[in-house]
Amino acid sequence: MTETDPQLFKWTWCLLPLIAAVIGWGTNYLAVRMLFHPREEKRILGLRIQGVFPKRQKVLAEKLGKLVARELFSMQDVRKHLQGEEFISHVSAIIESKVDDFLKNNLTEAIPMASMFLGSGMIDTIKHSLVESLAKVVPELGDMFITHLEKNMDVEKVVREKVEAFSSDKLEEMLLGIMRREFRFIEGVGAVLGFVIGLVQIGILWLL
Repeated sequence: MTETDPQLFKWTWCLLPLIAAVIGWGTNYLAVRMLFHPREEKRILGLRIQGVFPKRQKVLAEKLGKLVARELFSMQDVRKHLQGEEFISHVSAIIESKVDDFLKNNLTEAIPMASMFLGSGMIDTIKHSLVESLAKVVPELGDMFITHLEKNMDVEKVVREKVEAFSSDKLEEMLLGIMRREFRFIEGVGAVLGFVIGLVQIGILWLL
């Protein structure tokens, strides 16, 4: 062994953490990419290989549909909102605005003789009566709307069919948009753990 061999050997030791970090990062990077690729099933060395999400897209769609229908989107919550005071007040304000606009701008066009018999006080009385009557109907209309949705709209089925219809590109884009930081964190953890393992290897070799 030449005089430079021990020094070269020490430099090799120093490279161990860096090499291990690259391997750790590369392994996790590959694992994350294999969640989406290959999109179509391929045979490699007799093994069937396909990305996790493309392979299980139907299962994901089914579970996501159930999750949305049972936990995230409730017709009862919508019904409660449509029958709440805040919504009724909001709709009543819109109704009042539309009725007021009609009485001031369109009534005389629709009934030219009305201007001869209706003064401003009478118009205000009519407006108040109309708004009050229509506002009472809002909760009933909301209830009818929700009842119609419950009978004719299957939230679970809608979500399931939409997710199943996603192309592989769309599914990857959607999931990466949601979890890009988490995936990068996983890759970073692989690099850190690899570096730590490399340091441990140096320690073991040093003790030997």
